[in-house]
Amino acid sequence: MKLSIIIPVYNEEKTIEEVIRRVERVNLGHKITKEIIVVNDGSTDRTPRILKRLSMGNRIRIFNHSRNLGKGAGVRTGIKMSAGDVIIIQDADLEYSPSDYPRLLEPILKKEVEVVYGTRMRVQVKPEFYLSFLGNKLLTWLVNLFFASHFSDVFVGYKVFKREVLKGIKLKSNGFNIEIELTAKFLKKKLKIKEVPISYQGRSWREGKKINFRDGLISLLNIFYYRFFD
Repeated sequence: MKLSIIIPVYNEEKTIEEVIRRVERVNLGHKITKEIIVVNDGSTDRTPRILKRLSMGNRIRIFNHSRNLGKGAGVRTGIKMSAGDVIIIQDADLEYSPSDYPRLLEPILKKEVEVVYGTRMRVQVKPEFYLSFLGNKLLTWLVNLFFASHFSDVFVGYKVFKREVLKGIKLKSNGFNIEIELTAKFLKKKLKIKEVPISYQGRSWREGKKINFRDGLISLLNIFYYRFFD
């Protein structure tokens, strides 16, 4: 089985190299091969130079956007260019640990489900993340209300799914609302989805966190759109 690891990145010169190293170090056993696809979403810092150096020796595949389009655009490009049987989305900061891959893949490998989400709800939240935490809880509650689902963490970055589940799905989102679009379209297809607890090291907006109130508002509107109009 081939696993495609898609890493959308925008101005993450401090973390991108370490993220790729951690992805490369993960041992998934001899039956699983990895392809690492990095989508540089118009970065203006040292990220492009770091990626160019890391790509020597075919360690990773890099695709470039000429300007910053958003996480969703990076995810869509990565999916289009990937060849794996299973896809995992990996953020380019150090909030999520690739060491959780075996745990995330297990329900799919056992053919229990077609989609796996990580969940951060068992992680202790620091005071500086309370606002983000409450926003995520509200959006997750609304998704559960309108789609009759039982998620605890819709905005989690770790989403793992079989390539085949994308048949008939056309993704359109450019920004962080890709999280809502993926979730809504998976639920509308009535796919089997399981949440798996993951580790999480959140960073503040001062440290480079990019999702903000505007992204939350757009996602709120998208919940209604994908439920009633799409």
